Amino acid sequence: MLARLMAYVGTLALLAIVGVHLWDRLPEIADAEPLAQTGWDVAARAHPAFAVSRTDSSDKTESYEILRHPGGGRKDVFRWGPPGIWPAAELEIYRFGAELGQSGPVTADLAERMGAQDPSDIEAAGVIDSKFGHVTLLRLADDARACLGFVRRIDEPGLQISGWSCQGEALPARRVAISCMLNRLMLLTAVNDPKLAELFARAELKRSTCASATSATSADWVTAAQNPLLRGRL
Repeated sequence: MLARLMAYVGTLALLAIVGVHLWDRLPEIADAEPLAQTGWDVAARAHPAFAVSRTDSSDKTESYEILRHPGGGRKDVFRWGPPGIWPAAELEIYRFGAELGQSGPVTADLAERMGAQDPSDIEAAGVIDSKFGHVTLLRLADDARACLGFVRRIDEPGLQISGWSCQGEALPARRVAISCMLNRLMLLTAVNDPKLAELFARAELKRSTCASATSATSADWVTAAQNPLLRGRL
């Protein structure tokens, strides 16, 4: 009986030690779980929701990546260019989730995606017209590639279209390349989002061809094909 009592007491003591150890580590476990879920993860099994129609037979490689956030956000990202080198262009369609309030300024995010060392080193470069409305253009100051970034935020259905392009030998050609890219953007599936489907249906009614974008001229210094000479930074 004494041996059984000692074994019983020893078991209780061992359970108490394990319980105290787990209790001490509980804050670490609680803190570690949210941290693992704060970033974007590649959704390998998700199906593409968008496409960009091709107007030529170029052999440039097009990659399509889908990212998801625990807060509900989704990013569909196109990239063009040969594998293993800096892409010639990028297009991101970001559908907002609950994580939107935690994200930083869109200009800082775009500058980072364009390879900027300092996210604040970005300046305005006018606007262009597209089937989604006026699109803000941005560029990095003293950028040797003179790539053009762009961003268009739409409150309903909570969508942001952004990216950049290095295609073309001069800034006017890159403005046209961005306009063509946006006009060729198509919706494959709305994923049970009728507002998204309505947005693209209305946009298709305003769609123009790349030929018309190339030949279009405007007296408006903001939307003209020539890059406006603006000074200062955003």
